[in-house]
Amino acid sequence: MSAPTVLPESEWRARERAHTERMRKWTIPHQERRARGEKHPVLDFLFTYYSHRPSYLERWQPGPGVILAGSAARAFLDRQGYHEVPGGIALDERGFTGKRVRTARFALSLLEATAARSPRLSCFGLHEWAMVYRQPAEQLRHAQLPLRLGSAGTDQLVESLDVRCGHYDAFRFFTDAARPRNELTPTRETQLDLEQPGCLHANMDLFKWAYKLDPFLPSELLGDCFELAATIRELDMRASPYDLSGLGYPPVRIETAEGRAEYARAQAAFARESAPLRDRLIAHCHYLLSIAK
Repeated sequence: MSAPTVLPESEWRARERAHTERMRKWTIPHQERRARGEKHPVLDFLFTYYSHRPSYLERWQPGPGVILAGSAARAFLDRQGYHEVPGGIALDERGFTGKRVRTARFALSLLEATAARSPRLSCFGLHEWAMVYRQPAEQLRHAQLPLRLGSAGTDQLVESLDVRCGHYDAFRFFTDAARPRNELTPTRETQLDLEQPGCLHANMDLFKWAYKLDPFLPSELLGDCFELAATIRELDMRASPYDLSGLGYPPVRIETAEGRAEYARAQAAFARESAPLRDRLIAHCHYLLSIAK
């Protein structure tokens, strides 16, 4: 086991300040919208589907194997899981047990299985269309938004293209009528077999695995995963059946060959961008499981 890294107060406070400011670019507008009772069909997903609270997202954590030096570090003792060690304050690695160990083991298995596969780029974002297929207008998730092609046009597109979604947490939101049209029937049990790095939702979920390891993860990695998820979410909804042009999101028109090609290019770029983050999470899971032994 390597010796812990000691961070001088000036260094860790600068990192803490930078992380908080970075995340507040997202959390403050979200909280202001909530105070006004205003929904955002793109960005709310980052705080509702994903369950990490804005206050937790803003809060900097050094992660394990780090000692925070200086008198200001004693404030960390007010948080659960920190203790005093020679040279300063650190996260108590003895707290990495039980449910956290099981989460790290599953995340590691899933992340490694995903990283070992080549990206598939032929789904064209039809999962969002399958979530509204033959759905009454009043039951749409974003009923305040019009459908770009209308209900009939949306249904026709789903029927004209092959639906190839392998991500369980997208598939489970398909309408009853859409599920039989999918080439796959993903389940939680088959997630390890089907997850692949071309999937937008698999790449957004890097944020989920990062926050599930909090506080045993450096917040800079959490922030990187969050910002990638936010960027991917834009494509996810721009390629959806909803008309978001009034909110400043031009559509990716997957109903055309040109739009499908545009989607696949963006999907491939996100697969490349997510790969180093997935590798960092894999390495961190290995480290966490080594300290749990």
